Amino acid sequence: MSVTTNQQRMPSDSGSIQSALTPAWAAPVGAWRMLAQRRDAPKLPKGLDAAWDTGVGLFVPMVPRRARYLRRAERVLTMEDEYHGLAESALRDQAAELRSVFRLGREEVADVDRALALVREVSRRELGMEPYREQVAAAVAMVEGCLVELATGEGKTLVATMPAVIAGWRGRGCHVMTVNDYLAKRDANGLRKLYSACGLNVGWVEGQMPPPDRKRAYDADITYCTNKEAAADYLRDRLQLGRMRGLTDALVQKINHGGMSGLDRLVMRGLENAIIDEADSLLIDEAVTPLIISTEAPNAEQDRAFEQAAQLASRMNAEEHYKVNLRYRDADLTRAGKLFTAELCDGLPGVWQSPRMRDELIVQAITARELFLNGQQYVVQDGKVVIVDESTGRLMPDRSWRHGLHQAVEAKENLEVSPAKDTMARVSFQRFFRMYRQICGMTGTAWEARHELWQVYKLPSVRIPTHMPCIRIQHQERVFGSSEARWVAVVEEIKRVHKSGRPVLVGTRSVEASEKLSSMLNAVPLKHEVLNAVRHEEEATIVEQAGQPGRITVATNMAGRGTDIKLGPGIAEAGGLHVVSTDRNESGRIDRQLYGRAGRQGDPGSAIAFISLEDELVSKYVQRAGRRAARRAGDREVSGSGMNRLFNRAQQRAQRLARKQRKSVLKSDDWMEENLGFAGREH
Repeated sequence: MSVTTNQQRMPSDSGSIQSALTPAWAAPVGAWRMLAQRRDAPKLPKGLDAAWDTGVGLFVPMVPRRARYLRRAERVLTMEDEYHGLAESALRDQAAELRSVFRLGREEVADVDRALALVREVSRRELGMEPYREQVAAAVAMVEGCLVELATGEGKTLVATMPAVIAGWRGRGCHVMTVNDYLAKRDANGLRKLYSACGLNVGWVEGQMPPPDRKRAYDADITYCTNKEAAADYLRDRLQLGRMRGLTDALVQKINHGGMSGLDRLVMRGLENAIIDEADSLLIDEAVTPLIISTEAPNAEQDRAFEQAAQLASRMNAEEHYKVNLRYRDADLTRAGKLFTAELCDGLPGVWQSPRMRDELIVQAITARELFLNGQQYVVQDGKVVIVDESTGRLMPDRSWRHGLHQAVEAKENLEVSPAKDTMARVSFQRFFRMYRQICGMTGTAWEARHELWQVYKLPSVRIPTHMPCIRIQHQERVFGSSEARWVAVVEEIKRVHKSGRPVLVGTRSVEASEKLSSMLNAVPLKHEVLNAVRHEEEATIVEQAGQPGRITVATNMAGRGTDIKLGPGIAEAGGLHVVSTDRNESGRIDRQLYGRAGRQGDPGSAIAFISLEDELVSKYVQRAGRRAARRAGDREVSGSGMNRLFNRAQQRAQRLARKQRKSVLKSDDWMEENLGFAGREH
């Protein structure tokens, strides 16, 4: 049984189990709770309800929350002297008292403020870090179920401890979602002393962890994990439960068949509370990727068909035999292409005698060849196709594309075609997060997606100001007619800044681009570090050192996630970290994440973007205007307000299309729930 994902974007409760004596016939507490708290994601409103919901979504971000949360934070800070003077034993007694209040669900606003003040004091004693006003305000917002925009470097890891402690005290558990296994383990171990002093235990979940260890992690009061691991464990548990839909079903099963009926093999205790770090990535960028539990279904004839399709597609010509739509990432055969396909397949046996099936196989092969490129959507390692997450640049070795696309890519690369898979269970991350009773989160870039976050997750967004004023210098974008001219200019910019001793962080959109720039820097030569999907193991170390004197770091989008870049000695006086973006992303939020790596916590810094009229963003979303401008520009620099408007228009179209696709996935999920209910839920 394996986990797969679909690259073409479409679509638990954790805490300590109460110690109690139970009869021998009873299922584990977590199993009963998961059945009792079984809940479906709320459906999208329709008709007038949808219009009303849209209107409310426009109004919600206008509610003046920030000032109220900052005032609450000021009240929390006034309790500082009271808690500073408490002995260790008295502090633990207060923690136990507050835990009882929250466990019974009788807390008031004053109790939340006391809890935050206590956690703040524990953090000072155990970690040597005392959350400041803005961090406390962010925690207040998260306790009230908001998504907080907190700038890069403002200490989001520490902020999460405050709402996590309160959620842990409630006794139903809390999942703290991070973007990778390394961060989950790092944060769980690094914050263990704080949680222990508050009377809570903490666990983490990582990729290769066996089920007994996963169960212990989810049984902890607070569990650090990634969205992929949590969703996969949820699906596996649903498979264990089979058709049981509630406590009544479970009791009938036990009476009729005895045994545990799979309940003893569950690892989660339901979906209660989630605190989501880098929430824009998990709730928006990865939202519609479906996570799938599947089993292999070997079919030698089908495997051979994929190999033949790759060979046949290589004999076809673009425009004449097929057309590719870059914006929607699909391909279609022309009339001439269908006739040519029939001619090529004349005499071939089996599936090739079916016009519909042979056309589908050829289109799949063309899609793999034209739209899925080595170094961008995937890399080849040890004779296998490994997917690259396009929003983060990270490898996803245990994931595969659906509907034969993975096999088509393998055939294109002349690799051994892996067996096709049968789907056993599926859930989109968008749907998965909507099944939690309560979610909150934090990110450096949420404001652009605030309306969608409300409409999909009912999450109001709030911007918390930086603790220190941001003094980063944002230079005007430089636009070039050709991609090659852009790369030459990027190298010159790196050389210029490097001479001053300042560190440089260069952001690229793909593995291919990072390797190209690396080869150009080697030719100069300039010593540098490369951080991309192929070289991800040393990620944290490379990012941590990226602020040291004279450092040059070339990184894919994942450089903006999870690890702070602290400036080395003398760098602040020299001007701070210089960030160079080599492309615009389809989402402006990702661009802002990269720029935010410079100028953290009041440090000086600067950022600039070098973009080209041959970039994918232009070719996909402003094709005619982009081609005309590129022809006129040649290799020249054509920076100016007109070019900025062109790229802004392309980015807006990309974001609009992505929103439309995410909404269509929600509608599809609702349709399947309503119309396929007789067959049992897919998730």
